[in-house]
Formats: sequence, C-alpha cells, structure tokens
Amino acid sequence: MSSSPWSRGEPATDWSALEPGRGESAALLRLWRGFMAARCFVALVLVLLQGVAMALGQTVQPLAVALSAGYLAATWLGARYAHFTPPIRAFGMLWFLTIGIDLGTFTALQVLQGGSINYTPLFALPVLMSAVLGTVTVGLGTTATVTLLLLADAGWHWLLQQPGDSSTRFVQAALTGTGLFVVALLAHELARRLAREEETALRNRSSAQMQAQVNDLVIETLSEGVLVIDAEGMVHAANPAADAILGQGLARLGLPFALHAQPAWHALAALARQTFARRAPQSEEIPVAQARGAAREVRVRTRLTPTSDRHVDSLCVMFLQDLRELEARIRTEKLAAMGRMSAAVAHEIRNPLAAITQASALLAEDLTDPAHRKLTSMVQHNAQRLARIVDDVLDVSRARQQRVLSLGEQVVLDPAVQALAEEWVRQTRRQGVLIALDAADAEVRFDVEHLRRLLVNLLDNAARYASSRAGAIQVVTTTQRGSSGRPSLQVWSDGAPLEPAVQRHLFEPFFSSESRSSGLGLFLCRELCRRHGATIGYERRALVAGGPEGNEFFVSFAPSENRLTQ
Repeated sequence: MSSSPWSRGEPATDWSALEPGRGESAALLRLWRGFMAARCFVALVLVLLQGVAMALGQTVQPLAVALSAGYLAATWLGARYAHFTPPIRAFGMLWFLTIGIDLGTFTALQVLQGGSINYTPLFALPVLMSAVLGTVTVGLGTTATVTLLLLADAGWHWLLQQPGDSSTRFVQAALTGTGLFVVALLAHELARRLAREEETALRNRSSAQMQAQVNDLVIETLSEGVLVIDAEGMVHAANPAADAILGQGLARLGLPFALHAQPAWHALAALARQTFARRAPQSEEIPVAQARGAAREVRVRTRLTPTSDRHVDSLCVMFLQDLRELEARIRTEKLAAMGRMSAAVAHEIRNPLAAITQASALLAEDLTDPAHRKLTSMVQHNAQRLARIVDDVLDVSRARQQRVLSLGEQVVLDPAVQALAEEWVRQTRRQGVLIALDAADAEVRFDVEHLRRLLVNLLDNAARYASSRAGAIQVVTTTQRGSSGRPSLQVWSDGAPLEPAVQRHLFEPFFSSESRSSGLGLFLCRELCRRHGATIGYERRALVAGGPEGNEFFVSFAPSENRLTQ
C-alpha cells in the first residue's frame, strides 16, 4: 500500500498537509484557540491591574490604561475574526496581528511604567505561541526579538545613568533570553511530535475505516452464515446469510440478543459454550428447525478470536454452512467433470459407431432370412439411438463453448415454427398436433438450426408423455403485451403433472425420469436459449380458461435487432 498523500515530500514541521483536502490540523487549531483565549485573559488581567492601581490611589498613566484597553479589544477581535492555517510560516500579517501586537503592547507597558511593574513574564506567551504554531524560523526569530527588546530595555536604563541597576538588568535580560530560547526549542519539538502523532493517528484511522468497510462487505456477501458471540452467549453481529440459514427471523432481532432465545438455536448456543470451555475450535453438523418446512442440516464451525489483553475476552465466531448448498455445489462440479468426460468419450466412439451403422446397412442388403434382417434392424435402430446420444453430448459441449451469437442472425418466428413443427410431424407420424401461430411476423435472434434442435427436443419430450387424442400436443406462438413485446413459443401437452422433485431438476444435465433417456435434451434447450439471450421455463397450466391442465414449456425470445434499433 502506498503512503498517504499528506505524508510525502514534506518535513515534519509542515502541518499544512495533515488532513487531505483541508490543510488543517485539528490539534493545532485547538492550540490556536487556546492561545487566543489566553491572550484575552492576559488583556483582561492587565485592564483589571490598571483599575486596581487607580483604586489604590497609585499613579497610573492614562496611556497605559489606553494600551491595556486597546490590547483587550485587539485580542477579542483576533480571537473572533483571525483565520489560522498552520503553521505560521513567516513574519506576515497574521504574525503582526497576533504575536506582533503582544510584543508591542508588553514592550510599551514595560517602558511606560518603568520599574513599578515587571512585564517580562508576559513575553513567554508570544514566544510559546510562535514556537508551537510557527516554523522554526518564526519561533526562534520571535524569541530573538524578545531577547533584543529585553537587552534594549537594560541599555535604556544604562543610558539613564543607573549603572548599578543596569548591570543587573543586563544579566537578567541575558538569562531570560536564554531561558526563552530553551522553552521555544522544547515547545517547537513537542509541537512537531504532536503533529506526527496526529498524522499517524489519521492515517491509522483511515486504514482502519477502509479495512472495516472491506470486512463488512466481505462478510455481507459471504454465502456462509457468520455469528459473533461473546462468552455470555450474546450475539453481537450476524450477516444476511446467517438469517437465511437459521430461518427464524434473525434479521428482526435487535443486536445484541441471546442465542438461546430461540429453542431452535439451543444446539448452537451449546456449541458456543463448548468452544469457550475448551478454548479450541469446534465443528459439528446440527439440524436447525425452520419457521416453515423441515429442519435444515447445517455444518457449524467455531473459532475464537485471539486476544493479548487479559482484560478483554475472546469472541466466538461461528460459521454456518447449509449442507444442501454444499451438496449442490459438489454435484455441479461432478456433473461438469462428467460432461467433459462424456464429450471426450462421445467424440471417440463416433467413428466406430458410424462404421457399425454402415456395416449393418450393407449386411442388410445381402440378407434374405427375415430373422436375420430383424437382427440387423435392431442393430441399426440401437446404433441410431447411440448416435443421437452422442450428438446430444457434443451439442451440449458446442453450446457451452459458443456463447456469443451475431446480432445479424434473425429469423421470422411463425414461418420457421410452422415448417419445423410440420417436418417433425411428418417424420414421427404423430397425430393430433395443433399449431397456433400468433406472433404477428415477429423476428427473433435465433439460429434456424438451433431453433430446430430446440423445438424438436421440446416436441420429443411432449410426445413421450402426451396422450393420443386430438390436441394432446399444441405448439403456440404469441407476442407479450407491453412495451417489451417479446415473442414467445409454448409447447403444451396433456401429460400427467410432474412431481416437485422432478421439476427442480428438469434442466440439469444427465437428469431424466426415464432409464432410456440421456437426460440432455432439456439441458441442451436451456444452453441454446442462454446462448441466444432467450429464457426457457416450465409451468403446469391450461391453455384456455376452463380447459384441461397440461405441462407447458415456454421460451421467451430476446427482441430482434430491428426492434432494438427502432
């Protein structure tokens, strides 16, 4: 991770980049306000001292009173209106309006009131202010100015021919100046350290906030449920996956809540207590009762958070995983591996199968015995069945590899469905198939050959379960109402209702309710629809109100290119 932008290329004494986009230090701004308040307090004390001196009958110069009152007004206006951006870099307007006014006022009072009142301690205020809020140059320059003013005051008394008192003043000015230099250096170093600490704190806070946001996002999107539990069995955090897995309205409970509040979660609470008692991770498969439906098998894993502070207790982080989703993921991976293996095997047996079919056809030409011809017919029939299975497997592989279809491939739905359905009827000699086309010359994005495979698979599936009466199989095209106007194709049959367990796996590969089926037909239909931007589904319904219910497979096509550009 790169360093923060406000910590590159600047010395430690430059506090103008402590906060990105602001150029201000909160700590130094608080010190600025403290110095402004201290200046106002000092000014108020000076005015009160002049008033007390007047009340006691001492001689008070009117100019000193005016200076004190003016200094009070100047400090109040400075605290109210002066804008400070750390640090004070030079002897500019801000320096003259604050530190400069302090130096001028204290020096003037010292000169006016002579030895009656010693104002030397007050010079510590501007020295500290310049050292803390300014650069090294400003701090040392202000201290040097104060020292020169003190030496000038001692020299003034020497010119007034007070030799005994002047020597003492020179020594006092030198010692005071030395002390102020030491104070200025120490104060500036402490201010630098404060700035560095603030910069580090801001950087750490920013990193902690970013890490917390990332952690929250990761936990929110985890498929595993996460619960954070303390030693008292109180849940302090839970993600949406935990609510979905536990299924007892966890999201409606206010945090923290007791894990043993729900009877269905008593086993989880017991596992958390066991984790704290053994101080070791635990793992167990627990049936968790649901508000609706049967109990759900959940794999539960617990971990304790590490802590180095004996006064801070560890927390138990509980991970919940729905075993049904885990089994489904494993099944999907197995099916994918089987699909790859099946495609490879199908490719390898295609040529030998073609040779068997051709050899049996040649053999049938020379046979005259009806029994022998029946045997060769059986060979040809089963070889053709194997060829169809090989083609299905290879079609699935091709459909997965070729996901993108050019938008230029358009087909008029009604004539294509009419021709393909009639061709299927002629080849299968199936009676009682009704064709109702009402797509209003709609064009769809679908390859004609792929549409043939789709419709033939759906019709073969319908013929397998439909009765022999008229209208037992119906092929219908419509156009959806509304702004989308998507064309759709329905293949309806009057077969028996499908079991719920069969409906859940209809479009999965290698799934079939018949032993003689490869289980790839409907899966191939779904893959072809996905490739062309269409959707396929199943529902049990009646085509017309009051009519018999049947099994309907419907395909909703993507709008054609011409419609998209209109």
